[in-house]
Amino acid sequence: MVGENVGGNGGNGDTTDPDGQTVALDLERLILDAPRRYTPYQAARAADVPMEMATRFWRAMGFPDIGQSRALTDGDVIALRRLAGLVESGLISEPMAIQVARSTGQTTARLAGWQMDTFLENLTQSIEPGMTRADVAYPLVELLLPELEQFLVYVWRRQLAAVTGRVVQAAEDTEITSGRLAVGFADLVGFTRLSRRLEEEELGTLVESFENTCSDLIAGFGGRVIKTLGDEILYVSEDPATAAEIALSLVEALAKEDTIPALRVGMAFGTVTSRMGDVFGTTVNLASRLTSIAPKDAVLVDGEFAAALELNGGVVPPSISASVDGMEEHHTVDASEHRFHLQPMWRRPVRGLGLVEPWLLTRHVHDL
Repeated sequence: MVGENVGGNGGNGDTTDPDGQTVALDLERLILDAPRRYTPYQAARAADVPMEMATRFWRAMGFPDIGQSRALTDGDVIALRRLAGLVESGLISEPMAIQVARSTGQTTARLAGWQMDTFLENLTQSIEPGMTRADVAYPLVELLLPELEQFLVYVWRRQLAAVTGRVVQAAEDTEITSGRLAVGFADLVGFTRLSRRLEEEELGTLVESFENTCSDLIAGFGGRVIKTLGDEILYVSEDPATAAEIALSLVEALAKEDTIPALRVGMAFGTVTSRMGDVFGTTVNLASRLTSIAPKDAVLVDGEFAAALELNGGVVPPSISASVDGMEEHHTVDASEHRFHLQPMWRRPVRGLGLVEPWLLTRHVHDL
């Protein structure tokens, strides 16, 4: 719908800056494939939608109020009509439509920002003398737009299929929004101090490398990245053993990167509330707190997580040793199937969560 650079200096949205604004309007027309025609009131009326509802939809998508600037297109009218039509048909409620608008707006805003940062920053660095970024932007967007659009639809359908599969397989409706998950936080140690010393470009490269490495590894093992926060990444998995493998692999992978600080990971297992692609609840808070107290290059888990690993046989039992005494014959215990080792740590109070006993998670090293 409405972009953030909508002009607000007149009834038709025209600008007086012939350089930047003209190019921006040309790019907008190229991307939206339609000229500006409507004020917000005219668009709402053309869509046969109350202005109050239209405003709620636009704000939910993250677009600013633009007064009576003539800045909306036929595409805005069609989108507004479709969203309102879903409500009128009874397929979704108005609050649900608002949530759809908000989640889609927030996700695509970040995606669009990242794409422009990547393409227009990296692909226009070698501009020929006498040419400006504006000279390159239009043909670049013109070439990329159809390909990016098709790829976006493909990835969205793939992600929707994966989410739908999890919903269908849920035993009860409550599992969809409030199921038991393993939650992991991975955090770079000393990032704040490091960020004060690095140039902006170096800091951006570090964060990008961190996020790319973590995201690829988490996805490869079947986990799900919930969000990244610069120096921290939040992920979940239905299987604690998978989450444990991810955590240890993250520490091992980043330890090989000389330019990235040490990593620490905290994980918890329990009931998690999922909403609009994010996760909430005590389990998430506990994983975050464990991350803050974890040593560098180490993984801490809570008691529920430790118990879940022991239940599925992935942890070496404390009683396992090279041999078992007290019997007529000494029997060697085969621990080859065990992947992890847990060591209880000191109990300590955690703000808002009471007394917590963390467990140090490491790999079980098999004897050769």
